[in-house]
Amino acid sequence: MRGDAKSMTVLSPRTAAEAVRTYAKVPSALPFAGGTDVMVGWNLGQLNGRAVLDLSRVAEWRKIRVVSDGVDLGSLVTHAQIQAHPVLRKRFPLLVAACATVGAAQIQNRGTIGGNIANASPAGDTFPALSVYEATVRAVGPNGRRGVPISGIFAGVKKTTLKPGELIEAVFLPFPDKAPTRGVFRKVGTRAAQAISKTVFAGLVWNGKDGVLTEARLAFGSMAPTVRRLHAVEGFLRGRRLTETVITAAAELLPNDVSPIDDIRSTREYRLMVSRNLLIAFLKGEVK
Repeated sequence: MRGDAKSMTVLSPRTAAEAVRTYAKVPSALPFAGGTDVMVGWNLGQLNGRAVLDLSRVAEWRKIRVVSDGVDLGSLVTHAQIQAHPVLRKRFPLLVAACATVGAAQIQNRGTIGGNIANASPAGDTFPALSVYEATVRAVGPNGRRGVPISGIFAGVKKTTLKPGELIEAVFLPFPDKAPTRGVFRKVGTRAAQAISKTVFAGLVWNGKDGVLTEARLAFGSMAPTVRRLHAVEGFLRGRRLTETVITAAAELLPNDVSPIDDIRSTREYRLMVSRNLLIAFLKGEVK
């Protein structure tokens, strides 16, 4: 059965304050941003009889603001907007690259960064990049605003730690104190484009004197119920030179940080193998 527009109540606030008030009054409403995932459920008839909180008219959440210590992305900023923004292209290229892999042009022009996070798919393409850039998700609700580190916003498959009545207002990307030496984003899917990832990776490294690695930020998606930073690998690498021996030993720690499964898109064994190869190639400087 397809969705029946006659059986759906649509609430359309025009400001952020009105959106919060409306959501508080109708907490069962489903927040709607770009709708690229919600419309799938609607077409299947899963939203019949349910109220929808259409946020598309909240203009203040559609802005990208560059401030002294970073960039503030309104939750309704689209993947296409992120790709086109000159500061994001220069300072946060891994996020720009990730947004370029989200579906086709139509999806990139409709899908939003806030909706992507709220959907909380384990295979979300933007999440590894947001993780290594140590983004903060800003939520707003009846009790005010609060910031949630990207590492703390996901509670599991399709679940977030947003409290009742809270909506995602923005995502803040802090400027690193020092530009990374190297960074890379890579997605592996069944096809070259328009595919859900089997594994998706983002990595940043900072080198100090004599080639000693001073900091590494590494993250994988589609390798656990939520995006995972490779804390065991990062800790092992810190303060070491990236020799063949060190890189091989670091890659062996990968299963300490991720827990892939067999599913319809891939197997646990394949995901681990490809992810290990991606990690090694990045640390060797073979992928850029």
